[in-house]
Amino acid sequence: IERLLHMSVFSQSFSPCGKFLAAGNNYGEIALFSLSAALGPDANELSQKPILTFTAHEGPVFSLLSTDSHLLSAGNGEISAWSWAELIKKCLCALPPSLRSSLEIPEINAMALNPADNSLAVGGGDNNVHIMDLENGAFKSVLQGHTDYIHCLSVRERASEVLSGGEDGAVRIWDTRTSQCVHCVEVYKYETCARPQHGKWISCLTTDSDWMLCGGGPSLSLWHLRSMSPTSVFPLSGCQRQATFYQDMILTVGEGQCVSHCLMGGEVKAQIPCTPHSINTLAINTNSTEHRVLTVGGSSDHIDVFTNLSYKAFSLRF
Repeated sequence: IERLLHMSVFSQSFSPCGKFLAAGNNYGEIALFSLSAALGPDANELSQKPILTFTAHEGPVFSLLSTDSHLLSAGNGEISAWSWAELIKKCLCALPPSLRSSLEIPEINAMALNPADNSLAVGGGDNNVHIMDLENGAFKSVLQGHTDYIHCLSVRERASEVLSGGEDGAVRIWDTRTSQCVHCVEVYKYETCARPQHGKWISCLTTDSDWMLCGGGPSLSLWHLRSMSPTSVFPLSGCQRQATFYQDMILTVGEGQCVSHCLMGGEVKAQIPCTPHSINTLAINTNSTEHRVLTVGGSSDHIDVFTNLSYKAFSLRF
């Protein structure tokens, strides 16, 4: 009971087939849920529980990511790869992981896939972005420039760019071909975004073609990457931890018990109530039209599932 009361969900990732959801918590555990069971006509309380739970890392599972075949999990200084085929068979002989890569860095907070060259960008407590070749698991370059640890990453595939946001308040844009930083935006120095009372760190970052969303200490803001200027600033009270572009909207979560629906122009259109008081992660399942859901996790053992963006349908439970 004590464990459940203090549980936080930090990360989520859908299986390549879109029928399963993996979630990572503060105890180093990964739970695997069957969305087809939870969304099926015969769904009951049991179908909202994990089909498999295992300990993946000693500390929290800060980041989860799926490739075509593997679930990648990041903990304290290590990245592990778990075969989706084996996990789905509930095959515990799939553990230990098929690959475990150690990095001498505390807290790996973020991972981002770059399908263009089959690489993985990794950011965390040593202030650097490390680029790993997924073919052989070797690290091929280090992007250096942040002066404090990295919270979030985003890949712009077409532009061969990786973006990183950190505790130092900077968003850096890197050219992956040269490993050079091509732009550095200190968001907290822009008067429209600055919120000195909250600090300057950047905790969420995402891109969509020429657009970037970022926020944290500073207000969540939308930037045009060609002009490098904020075009909209969203009047949300708490620090935002994850935001995503969805259709013609922006969905965002953070401090506060809701998912905020925002319009590109800066208006907050709706705030939909959730179970956790504070939210760390939001994910949209685009891998399967049949199981297209939005899932939200945070300071609770419940993961809220939305089959429709305007209200919570039910919760999965660790």
